[in-house]
Amino acid sequence: MKNVLGLAVVALLGASCSAQFPKTLKDAADAVAGSGSTAGLSNADVVAGLKEALIKGADHSVAMASVTDGFWQNPRLRIPFPPEAQKVKNTLNDLGMSAQVEKFELTMNRAAENAAKEAVPVFVNAIKGMTVADGFAILRGGDHAATNFLKERTTAELTNKFRPIVEHATQQVALTSYWNPLAGAYNKTLLFTGGEAVDPDLDAYVTQKAIDGLFVLVADEEQKIRQDPMARTTDLLRRVFGAQ
Repeated sequence: MKNVLGLAVVALLGASCSAQFPKTLKDAADAVAGSGSTAGLSNADVVAGLKEALIKGADHSVAMASVTDGFWQNPRLRIPFPPEAQKVKNTLNDLGMSAQVEKFELTMNRAAENAAKEAVPVFVNAIKGMTVADGFAILRGGDHAATNFLKERTTAELTNKFRPIVEHATQQVALTSYWNPLAGAYNKTLLFTGGEAVDPDLDAYVTQKAIDGLFVLVADEEQKIRQDPMARTTDLLRRVFGAQ
């Protein structure tokens, strides 16, 4: 994913020896749109290469998230006991259930890792459905344009695919059966003490955190596109963009 936009710039501007290398991806997109077709490349060619790069980046993101410990050992992705339920966690620890709490947290993260495996075809379908206009909107967009495109196009489907996996995983640990009554009882105390209510839908929490974590990695891949435009790429992408 990280190199296609830079190669597009090189190929599209390479025909003019006086052209200066654009400072931003937006400059590159404007140059492409302005010329229509340069060095034998059409706008559709450029977007086709962009699609391939995005697919490669999405695949890499999923691969990192879906391995064992992909969430659990990554501080940026790790799913904690619901922060708003810290008092519930403290109560469980006071009752001598710290081992169960840790197992519960591990289970949430394992569920996210397993669910992430389902994301590749969802991302691929969204990227393949990208129009030329979508592609140039990403080229001209801000630092998170590609990530936001994928979020908008895939979040609902990812939620539908992830939640059953999360539900199956959380049902396997005993602490899950305590969650709803604990959360419900805690929320009732707020009538007298005030504070933020705990969402009793634990599976929704884990599902959303799994999706959020995956998009952290997708955003990382997009940054690589924007920060390392001249790195080497695959033979196929060289043919697409005509770069040497």
